[in-house]
Amino acid sequence: MRWLQRHALHIYGVVAFAYIFTPIAYIMVFSFNQPARTNLTWRGFTLENWANPCAAPDVCSALGNSLKIGLLSTLIATVLGTMVAFALARYRFRGRTPTNLLLFLPMATPEVVLAASLLTLFLNLKFPLGFTTIVIAHVMFSISFVVVAVKARIAGLDPRLEQAAQDLYANELETFRRITLPLVAPGIAGAALLAFSLSFDDFIITNFVSGNVNTFPKLVYVSAQRGIPASAYVIGSAMFLLAMMIVLATELFRWRRAKP
Repeated sequence: MRWLQRHALHIYGVVAFAYIFTPIAYIMVFSFNQPARTNLTWRGFTLENWANPCAAPDVCSALGNSLKIGLLSTLIATVLGTMVAFALARYRFRGRTPTNLLLFLPMATPEVVLAASLLTLFLNLKFPLGFTTIVIAHVMFSISFVVVAVKARIAGLDPRLEQAAQDLYANELETFRRITLPLVAPGIAGAALLAFSLSFDDFIITNFVSGNVNTFPKLVYVSAQRGIPASAYVIGSAMFLLAMMIVLATELFRWRRAKP
């Protein structure tokens, strides 16, 4: 019992990480499985799936659509969300408190409710469903996350740094470009990565407003009924490895900057 008490936190950590990473490990292992109609049983090790990730039909086209939608919606949501965050954090105006509350509605509302509402809106406006409606929907639910992330970063800034720049005869534009923006940039970058992840991963809202446009989450959902192809496992593993590389590179950069 004493040993358990001393190592309870370590045991809990190991169990938690095993619970989180077991599905990811399964995906990565089965990305090397010999291709067949389904990818549910292990048939042998092969590099064929990684050598030709577009072997399964529509996999790469769906991935391309998801990347285009994710990048475009992230760009729009990051720009608009950053401006809203600066307005809410730095200025006092009528309606500021209701605006803060309204920004949390897309985060708190169930996705299926948002999806049905957006679909009804587009149909009433006779707006054709497709690439544009997906981007509009993704920007709509991503802005709230961008505003929250960037606003938290702005709130943590020391206003004396900007005041010192202005005391040294820097105008407002120069102060923003040389002081404020570099300090807020990590928060903006984190918000952009979060917005891209939400967009790339979204299925419920996309399925309602996408029309005939196929995305990677939709492809995986449809393929699950007859067996997800190994190419989807390859792409999922590659996205995970890319995200890990970005995180490690960021931490290495921060460590090198903090090192005396």
